[in-house]
Amino acid sequence: MSDLLSRDLSLLPDLLEQARASALEFLTALPERPACIRPAPPEPLGLPEAGLGAGDALALFRRRYEAGLSGSAGPRYLGFVTGGTTPAALVGDWLVSAYDQNVSNDGDSLATSVEREALGLLRSLFGLPESFEGAFVSGATAANLVSLATARQWVMERLGHDVSEEGLWGLPRPVVLGGAPHASVLKALSILGMGRRAVEGVPCLPDRPVMDPQALESRLAALGGAPAIVLASAGEVNTGDFDDLEALGQLCRRHGAWLHVDGAFGIFAACSPAHAQLLRGLAHADSIAADGHKWLNVPYDSGIVFTRHLALQERVFRAVAAYLGQGPDLLHRTPENSRRFRALPAWMTLMAYGRDGHRALVERSCALARDLGEGLAASPHYAVLAPVKLNIVCFALRSGDAARRDRLLQALQADGRVHFTPTQYAGRPGLRAAFSNWRTDAADLPLILAALEAAASATSAG
Repeated sequence: MSDLLSRDLSLLPDLLEQARASALEFLTALPERPACIRPAPPEPLGLPEAGLGAGDALALFRRRYEAGLSGSAGPRYLGFVTGGTTPAALVGDWLVSAYDQNVSNDGDSLATSVEREALGLLRSLFGLPESFEGAFVSGATAANLVSLATARQWVMERLGHDVSEEGLWGLPRPVVLGGAPHASVLKALSILGMGRRAVEGVPCLPDRPVMDPQALESRLAALGGAPAIVLASAGEVNTGDFDDLEALGQLCRRHGAWLHVDGAFGIFAACSPAHAQLLRGLAHADSIAADGHKWLNVPYDSGIVFTRHLALQERVFRAVAAYLGQGPDLLHRTPENSRRFRALPAWMTLMAYGRDGHRALVERSCALARDLGEGLAASPHYAVLAPVKLNIVCFALRSGDAARRDRLLQALQADGRVHFTPTQYAGRPGLRAAFSNWRTDAADLPLILAALEAAASATSAG
């Protein structure tokens, strides 16, 4: 191995050039690459006794796998809520691997200072007060996990228990209230030992997947001051709708409840003056989860967690060992001790494009969503299931069951021009389109609508 490593080190300039050429070839062809590809995987290879070396390993990967990679970073991948990677973020991410910094302890690298500064930039972008602190994590799921672990600590301390030291054994289940929480929130509750079934459903407003504040007030009042965790959404996954954070925040303050806001993509509405009012009351939150690899358009993986209760968060995630030191280090804020330098791509893209660039990205995405909604409403084949409030379009075929919807998705996959993810909304099998990629522009809309019309026609008879 040492001989191969020495040889590859001597060839590193050429190897990096090969990687650069491979990446540019992929990125240049991205607008034409099928948005979704599901080929049969090749037979697995065995571990070679003698290594191939980096150059041959790269060539082998490209032959076996590159053609099967989807255009998920491209302009017409509208499934889930998927951003691309801005040029500045890509440059930053390449350097992350080269620098290979472990962003855990202060004092031996300025990488931790970059993370703290990037958090400050995001705090400014979102309009949060200085009292909010946080960290970069792997995504919104991890951000929800960290937030709810901190909320659990708060609840149990209110009841006289220190969960971080003593555990949950024999303790009452925390009261958790939510209207339409995301699956990642339920996953976090499962991991934390509270359970998915811990969520007590609060009635939603008519025809909207958001909590009825009056129903929440009644439930909180019935608790008589006992602690509770309230789960709010800033950007519901099917419709982009928002809970009334101002009303919910006031109720939580009045009744002594913890307000957690899942703002994975919706928090970026703060970038746009036309949509920022959707986040009115965000500063009432006790914890906030956000996702960088969605609307910030930085590479996977990148999540952000903010809290007004950093001391509680650090009680949960504190790592105690003599060799780790006792400083106010970032490793005490997240499940990870060793952490990738995730903040650099975010810092790069925030600095490169500034407040104006991110406002333009958000407003263009929202305009494209509105335009798609109008195009679908005018189609004989489709119906829009919910008002387009932000960057999500929820729609369905005007006729047909889930089987026809699935055939439609298969036809769209075979077509390759656009990709959507399925959903179920208002009792109907539907589809969702999420606009969050910086590459997507008005020229993509006719292609998207044409692909939808062709697929609907192809599946109408069967």
